[in-house]
Amino acid sequence: MRLRIHGGRVIDPASGYDGNAEVWIEDGLILAVGAAPRGLKADQSIAARGLILSPGFVDLGSHLREPGFERKASIASEARAAAAGGFTTVCCTPDTSPVIDNPTVVEHITQSAAAAGGAQVLCLGALTVGLAGEVLAEMHALKRAGVVGITNLERAIKDTAVLKHALAYAASAELTVFLRSEDYWLSRDGLVHEGPVSTRLGLNGIPAAAEVIAVYRDLILVAAAGARAHFCKLSAADSIKPIAQARARGLPVSADVSLANLCFTEDNLGNFDPNFHLRPPLRASSDRQALRRGIKTGAIDAISASHEPHDADAKAAPFGLTEPGISSVDTFLPALLSLVAAGAFDLPTAIAAASLRPHRILGRAGGEITPGAPADLCLFDPTRCWQATVAELASAGKNTPYLDAHLTGKVVLTMVGGQVVHRLAGSV
Repeated sequence: MRLRIHGGRVIDPASGYDGNAEVWIEDGLILAVGAAPRGLKADQSIAARGLILSPGFVDLGSHLREPGFERKASIASEARAAAAGGFTTVCCTPDTSPVIDNPTVVEHITQSAAAAGGAQVLCLGALTVGLAGEVLAEMHALKRAGVVGITNLERAIKDTAVLKHALAYAASAELTVFLRSEDYWLSRDGLVHEGPVSTRLGLNGIPAAAEVIAVYRDLILVAAAGARAHFCKLSAADSIKPIAQARARGLPVSADVSLANLCFTEDNLGNFDPNFHLRPPLRASSDRQALRRGIKTGAIDAISASHEPHDADAKAAPFGLTEPGISSVDTFLPALLSLVAAGAFDLPTAIAAASLRPHRILGRAGGEITPGAPADLCLFDPTRCWQATVAELASAGKNTPYLDAHLTGKVVLTMVGGQVVHRLAGSV
């Protein structure tokens, strides 16, 4: 089937195009952008006047909870929620039960995601068996099963020799290592950013130094191993410079920041709202400003939703006893647009950080609206207002600080491989 999308504003971060254009799609690929080739006729047309067409978003670290934690969410619920939020690809983190440290679990997740019919789900494999930080996982087998990267998440590898060997093994398998750099001994008892707010609230702090020290250590080990590394969820201003310098020296490293750390700071913790309990924690305003500037300049490559849906019980306790994380795919677009409105960066930069650059980190085609590119697209209304009620949120996780807030910006249609996987009722 040949599809024509017309009348909307097209933003393609790869080519730098930003303007009104027709987009033609056939056999899952972008056929043409602009005027239709002579004699070309559409089987179906979508009128997009007043809407923006961009490449679909990519989350580099979604906790899909299945298998093992279906009380929180499922692959089907979150793949569909991601599609409703404009995501065409999400990377499933390996903290499932069983852990994604063997090909069987990869196969289960891949098959379940295909049946769900939402966003495409890619797997990140475990760096160590059971994420225990002791025995290296069979990375070559995981790569053959289709994982796109390898990670130990926040689970500390206390023995630096184990991390060194893991990076070397990943290099031999040509797998990108997704690192959450954090010194275990400085952060093990912490809940929030160490500073005046943690002192006032009486909560154990995690100093920014816990991340910065670990970033320097990890860069040295990455260089020694010849590995390709991606630094996930940066939160501290002083973490940005060493990664940028390493890249300038030719080291194959990249970095992302969680959208929450671009939007909020430690000051949002004032009423002990457990929906602001995150790992890494929300830090000072100066850190947030540096992170925003990092996206604007390209020192930080990507913005991640860092989607972590929880059941109600996980957040129904005193702050220190709750589980960290935000359910974020539903509110990703309006939060991103709020940053643009605040002048943090412009809209093409925001879209590049949410789509094109994550694709490049994964080494996969996509994130473009150019002839021959996959038709993984997001069509959204930047002015549509809506309320983030429990009923309105598609994710099984309702743990968001935006709950019941009035937001601006709504995804109208999401397409994966030329197939519509989400269409807002009563829209196009």
